[in-house]
Amino acid sequence: MPLYHLVLVALIQGITEFLPISSSGHLILLPGLTGMEDQGLAIDVAAHVGTLLAVVLYFWRDVAEGLAGVPRMLTGRIDTWGARLAFLLVIATVPVIVAGFLLSLFDLEQAMRSVAVIGWTMLLFGLVLWWADRTGAEDKAATDWTLRDAIAMGLWQAVALIPGTSRSGITITGARRLGYDRESAARMSMLMSIPTILASGLLLGIEVAGRADAAAARDGAIVAGLSFVSALLALSLMMRLLRSVSYTPYVIYRVVFGAILLWIAYS
Repeated sequence: MPLYHLVLVALIQGITEFLPISSSGHLILLPGLTGMEDQGLAIDVAAHVGTLLAVVLYFWRDVAEGLAGVPRMLTGRIDTWGARLAFLLVIATVPVIVAGFLLSLFDLEQAMRSVAVIGWTMLLFGLVLWWADRTGAEDKAATDWTLRDAIAMGLWQAVALIPGTSRSGITITGARRLGYDRESAARMSMLMSIPTILASGLLLGIEVAGRADAAAARDGAIVAGLSFVSALLALSLMMRLLRSVSYTPYVIYRVVFGAILLWIAYS
């Protein structure tokens, strides 16, 4: 695969993975709108590895607490923040795994990978994010996360399997509707991404296992490295901006981009 294609895929994945603008939607559109070949599963796995490393590094304290709490969680002692965090992340991940299995079982994934679907989801869920951000209370912090809220946010996350929805965007939307402040909503969304990206990356990895060669390994290393750097920079910038800026800039981008995609789809 040409170097410029690898760079483009890595930057799109890295920049859009944690911003509420849908990384999958952008990557699906790339070959359709530019004429480039599809990057393939091996490159998708590499991009997932890069973004996973970025979010783990950025939230390393939460990740360390969650990992330290796993033994207590497994023995039924949900009596520390780490154990509670690990337990709630598991609960929040279940709906997307079940929904993903059903989509694969009934072969519905390809049916949703159209420009029209991405245009509508980009626009409509952007407006839902704006509504939730404008009307949601800000009286909860991430440490107030409850079982009920984890289930609700997990169900929101499952909707993100529709291309163009944005996993981060829909979980932030759910958190804002539940009353979490903007920074906590983003933090919880990013922590929820870790088991989700890990699960999807493992499934994709199983599919491509044994098919990689030296060239594929080189391409994967390039994509993983660039995805890691771009995701870390995008995540750092968003978290910093949320201290003074709402989610409206991302909503504007989604609405404009969605409208353009709908014009392309129906013209």
